[in-house]
Amino acid sequence: MSEALLTVDGLQAWYGRAHILDGIALTVGHGEVVALMGRNGAGKTTTLKAIMGLVERRATTLRFDRRELSALPAHRIARLGVGYVPEDRRIFADLTVEENLEVGRQPPRPGAPSWTPEKLFALFPNLAEMRGRRGTRMSGGEQQMLTLARTLMGNPSLLLLDEPSEGLAPLIVRQMADAVRRLKAEGLSVLLSEQSLSFASAVADRACVIETGRLRWTGTMTELMTDNGVRAAYLAV
Repeated sequence: MSEALLTVDGLQAWYGRAHILDGIALTVGHGEVVALMGRNGAGKTTTLKAIMGLVERRATTLRFDRRELSALPAHRIARLGVGYVPEDRRIFADLTVEENLEVGRQPPRPGAPSWTPEKLFALFPNLAEMRGRRGTRMSGGEQQMLTLARTLMGNPSLLLLDEPSEGLAPLIVRQMADAVRRLKAEGLSVLLSEQSLSFASAVADRACVIETGRLRWTGTMTELMTDNGVRAAYLAV
């Protein structure tokens, strides 16, 4: 078996004095989609932020593409090929769709899918119809698509995708699921934080379930869908 693209072991994270993550361990393989699942407040978003270097953290191992990330700031991690899509849709509201995409442009990376505006407009036809529209005139779902598309303009090898279905209309959720499947087909690795079991089961190969900052279960998505006990204990609202 080839070495995982991302390896996390013993990940601890804090917000000030609050100890949020306690020993998270997970891997993401090349071209694999892994869903990080749990209820609100379980630590899913904090896990992605900790990997990205956006919160105080320590880890026994935090390795991406054979490079140790523990001592690196977020901008250095991004330059190595890790893309981060936050759930709060951080677009440049006064810029157009095309201008937002240009802000995210980085050179192609060896071994990573390469993206252009035209390729992204094929992935997100909604955006193709509003190339000159400013962010202030876009819906929440359209802004979410633009945030993802702008991150892909950086040509990442690994995408950290936070709550991609949260608060979106059902049609946009289906379009986001289609997009994640197409990203996987392009060879992109994805670690997504997700509360929706239906969304995760539509896109993910494996799942890691966390509760109160600790890893409680890991396995294939098929195993999770058939394990009523795990779903009831850690995912039921």
